[in-house]
Amino acid sequence: MNSVQAPASAAGERVDVYLARVLDQPRNRVRNLLRRGLVTAGGSPLKPSYILRGGEEIVYRLPPPPAQRPLPEAGPVPVIHEDDNLLIVDKPAGLIVHPGSGVAGGTLVNRLLHYRPGIAGVGSAERPGIVHRLDAGTTGALAVACNDAAYRRLSRAFAEREVDKVYLGVVYGRPESSEGQIELPIGRDPAVRTRMAVVGAERGGRPALSRYRLLADASGLSLLELRILTGRTHQIRVHCKAIGHPLVGDPTYGESRWRNLEPSLRRPLREFPRPALHALRLTLPGIAGASSRTFTAHVPEDFRTLCQACRLDRGLPIDC
Repeated sequence: MNSVQAPASAAGERVDVYLARVLDQPRNRVRNLLRRGLVTAGGSPLKPSYILRGGEEIVYRLPPPPAQRPLPEAGPVPVIHEDDNLLIVDKPAGLIVHPGSGVAGGTLVNRLLHYRPGIAGVGSAERPGIVHRLDAGTTGALAVACNDAAYRRLSRAFAEREVDKVYLGVVYGRPESSEGQIELPIGRDPAVRTRMAVVGAERGGRPALSRYRLLADASGLSLLELRILTGRTHQIRVHCKAIGHPLVGDPTYGESRWRNLEPSLRRPLREFPRPALHALRLTLPGIAGASSRTFTAHVPEDFRTLCQACRLDRGLPIDC
């Protein structure tokens, strides 16, 4: 909900005319909001012909614009596996998974619609085939459903924690224990609404569970294997930050600890352009009678180079 205080100078003016001016909205759209009861004063809906007295607090709600179907766009789709039901993509860094938040094109979904037009409308018109997502800066294995039956099966599997998701992450510091569990609720950061944070249930936090295992450590850095048992937004990034070991390169939850490390490490750490996080393996239950399968996304070159510079590469999987 939003509100605006009508000044004394607005007295005698119709509310639809006034709101169209101050909200910079077409008058017919404002009148539609008024007719739908989305504009109130003192808790009572206002009619378009309401004459302002001046001093009223006008509360209004602007519904989001109707979602537009994404359009097919040519672009590379790095495929790990493909069959009639399922597509496993090795998502590169910098590629947004689906349109939204002001992004209308240039996403993985746009490329998928060009590569495999049959997914249009699978699950939803706005995010066809998408049953989970990776942040723009995160690389690795991502599953796409190719038909409605597969979409329903995979959506249920993610919701019921039947999916095993294994990540690699480079973090600052070394956890006290070589293995551990992070069980902290995650919700919108009350101070910065575009971020997530560890917040209690009373402030909208939802249960979140992650596990980690130390693969290698050197020079004030660690390579971790990370598993998430819930799928909260930015879960690994928030949890790593919460336990004092933020991901290298994370522009939102990271820290500039490279300043205090040995000089040879400062440049590769400072210049790493994204959160050092890679979705390595994805194990999915069987679809249409098939057995469960594990899919692996090879470690990308930038992540491997970072690990080599930080002397953490001995912890990387040999076959990846």
